[in-house]
Amino acid sequence: MKNSFKYLSIALIAFFGIQMQAQENSLWNRDFPNFRNPDQSGINDFEPNKDTITDFNGINVRVGGAFALQFQAIDHENSGNAATPVLQEIGDNFNLATANLDFDVMLYDGVRLHLRTYLSSQHHNETYVKGGYLQIDKLDFIQKGFLSEVMDNVRIKIGHMENNYGDAHFRRTDNAMALYNPFVGNYLLDAFTTEVGAEVYYFKNGWLGMVGATNGKLNQAVTNPEITSPSLLAKVGYDNYLSEDLRFRLTGSVYHTNQTGSAYLYTGDRAGSRYYNLFQGSYVNDLGEVVAVGDGFRAGRVNPGIKNEMTSIMINPFIKYGGLEFFGIFETISGKNANETEERNWNQYAGELIYRFGNTENLYVSGRYNYVDGELAEGQDVNISRYNLGAGWFMTKNILAKLEYVNQEYNDYPVSDIHNEGKFNGVVFEAVISF
Repeated sequence: MKNSFKYLSIALIAFFGIQMQAQENSLWNRDFPNFRNPDQSGINDFEPNKDTITDFNGINVRVGGAFALQFQAIDHENSGNAATPVLQEIGDNFNLATANLDFDVMLYDGVRLHLRTYLSSQHHNETYVKGGYLQIDKLDFIQKGFLSEVMDNVRIKIGHMENNYGDAHFRRTDNAMALYNPFVGNYLLDAFTTEVGAEVYYFKNGWLGMVGATNGKLNQAVTNPEITSPSLLAKVGYDNYLSEDLRFRLTGSVYHTNQTGSAYLYTGDRAGSRYYNLFQGSYVNDLGEVVAVGDGFRAGRVNPGIKNEMTSIMINPFIKYGGLEFFGIFETISGKNANETEERNWNQYAGELIYRFGNTENLYVSGRYNYVDGELAEGQDVNISRYNLGAGWFMTKNILAKLEYVNQEYNDYPVSDIHNEGKFNGVVFEAVISF
């Protein structure tokens, strides 16, 4: 906690210092162009809209943040066989509160900096930086109007950042930033990683395209150069209103890496899942020692265990008609670990239906089904299924209360695995503040 307060104090000092320096030439915390608002108005935004009509009057700093707290009442169980690790006992109570701190800075006309810091998370109770990037929508810093006809449709992002693979990461909970997620939990295969790289976008009449490359490393270092090679990603899609009330979006994404044991696409979230302490347990080894096993801070998620020569493809349809919306996932993964000679495959299917109502669509009910199947490194074919039922209330555009029932089952896991005939179900209440 001492470190958290120390870093928070530094951030606040920097915050007020920047304010004093910039207040004469900027409007504090005004709306930014080409920016996804961290409130109810940002719901169902994906890539921020491309707009080159901007009004730059000097450096402008927007300080924001998020806070989330859950009450969890979930039970878990497995087969209880003698060879199956014993689950730890859990009860009903509040989880550790999570918090984010965001800085968004207009550095120049069409140039924005984003930086997100996790003040507290399930996995780390100390403060640490998630990542940041530069978003460039104009090249006027080179020369006024430089390549303006090109930049009318082009965007460049550079940094140590959340990579734009698929559309699911736009709807998932990012530590305390849980306002965009109509449910409490994320997906079974939770595609999320932060890597150093660049992405180039093209927008035209509802069509979008993106190509990008990263160094493929989650933990940045100059060590192990022999296993370092670029990761490549791309996205193509269409997003537009077909009528006044009907919006249609369809995208396809691909992520490929030749890394040797360093692909973290499905284990890259170091903040942790929304389901705490599930499937933690222990067993006694041949020496009579008690060995702890389990999912750790990623409880409830599925780790395909593929980190080498991996190719992932995700297709996402999104349809919104009036207050009714559908979002889907079809995802396939192929690859292997460094010590494996044969490729393994995993697949994910998900569909969620949300109905938003009220004068400002400030109320909603929701349902999601999520199914994953694949092959373990030991050779067994397994599958996992989950369904969620939820409801939410935007008390204001910055405050969301949501309630979720979750039911998850693990099938065909070996008897020595903690997930053997495993399942969990229960209720989670979450309160979210974001600004």
